[in-house]
Amino acid sequence: MRFMVIVKANEDTENFVMPTSEELAAMGDYNEELVKAGVMLAGDGLYPSAKGARVAFDGKGGTTVTDGPFAETKELIAGFWIWELPSLQDAVEWLKKAPFQTGEVEIRQVHGPEAFENIVTPEIQAQEDRLREQIAAQGQ
Repeated sequence: MRFMVIVKANEDTENFVMPTSEELAAMGDYNEELVKAGVMLAGDGLYPSAKGARVAFDGKGGTTVTDGPFAETKELIAGFWIWELPSLQDAVEWLKKAPFQTGEVEIRQVHGPEAFENIVTPEIQAQEDRLREQIAAQGQ
């Protein structure tokens, strides 16, 4: 199972307050442990919402773009990991080892093709397979 581990934003992350060298080193050590265990597939931090935008779709083909920053920091994301583990409980146990002092982190399972098995046509599956192959090739 794949999981997205979502690190929630706070006032510091929204003000682009960078971690100390010690905090950065601790996170590097933690990430190294995740990689060595074959858990971590990807992960990155995000710039504050001031460098972002939201696009709202109105259901009629129109869109509205709102530039950041966004007021509700509790609804924002400061970073993420993609992990592969056998269960949610395994993801929780790994997250408990993270070098965070405060804050909140959310874990969500990433669904795969099985979630769409009743609606995926052979054409849609072929397109999905092609896209995954292209993405894998770009990463090499």
